[in-house]
Amino acid sequence: MDASEPRHDLLTVVVAARDEAQALPLLHPRICAALDGLAGLRTRVLYVDDGSSDGTWEVLRGIAASDPRVSLLRLSRNFGKEAALTAGLDQVGEGAAMILDADGQDPPELIPQFVARWREGWDDVYGTRIAREGEGWLKRGTAAAFYRVMRRLSHTPVPADTGDYRLLSPRSLAALARLRERHRFMKGLFGWVGFRSIALPYRRAPRLAGHSKFGLWRLWNFALEGITSFSTAPLRAATYVGLLTALGAIAAGVVVVVKTLLLGDPVAGWPTMMVVILFLGSVQLVALGMIGEYLGRLYDEAKQRPLYLVDTWQPAAAGVSCTQETADGGAHAHATSTAGGQAG
Repeated sequence: MDASEPRHDLLTVVVAARDEAQALPLLHPRICAALDGLAGLRTRVLYVDDGSSDGTWEVLRGIAASDPRVSLLRLSRNFGKEAALTAGLDQVGEGAAMILDADGQDPPELIPQFVARWREGWDDVYGTRIAREGEGWLKRGTAAAFYRVMRRLSHTPVPADTGDYRLLSPRSLAALARLRERHRFMKGLFGWVGFRSIALPYRRAPRLAGHSKFGLWRLWNFALEGITSFSTAPLRAATYVGLLTALGAIAAGVVVVVKTLLLGDPVAGWPTMMVVILFLGSVQLVALGMIGEYLGRLYDEAKQRPLYLVDTWQPAAAGVSCTQETADGGAHAHATSTAGGQAG
């Protein structure tokens, strides 16, 4: 094969998990079945334990012991899904990466379709949800509103109803590895990288087991993270609100002065003054809060801390079938203490 031609012979499935001890034993056989059906492709599976407090790590070690192409990465603590996903993608040194959620809502059975699009020349094959089974109307409604607000506020393309379920080509992974910002909104980073992208519609299933880690409060903070990471529209809105408030105050002041000088009307008293003070104070506090959100992000970026720290790295034994087992039962873990601030 010519060195300039893209290679399509290695795929790594990356799964970031936190407290998913119940779901992982149900998910892994489905991943195996999907990968075993891929012809002419070496495959690996990488699980990232993002500081789980249940038996997730023990479950993952058991999976790795019976499947020699499974590698494990354990972070030193819970750094959040975005950092855990980054840690997994950093370990993909060659080939493409297929991102899956550990809860099983994104079906591994569609992996061959993602691979087919990749072999056609697409760099970012992302799954777009046409149905969200097992989720309430409130979560579906707020998610739909978030994506549409992002599309209006941000210049970076963020496809609607699209999460982390996607396949990234080697050059997309290489470009993504250069983006080392601390506040990471991965959906926006995928769009910022660009290259050739195509949607793959699918129906999102309910969780295999357990419960979602994203309540309404975490979803709100996640939305705030996305908006402030890829748009300065809130700051611009604060400027416009301040300008309109100033114009309104000037107009009201002129009216009061004219009425007092020409008509002899007394100046409005305590109630009017309190309403004006509270209104102006609220506008100022909202504007300061917006500025504080952006300033806090600059503060975190200036400290240049690593995105994550690795506690244990257990490499895969070989890229073989999930149904094939080695004599020693898999690779043995060894502990490390490395910083994750550099691209893998």
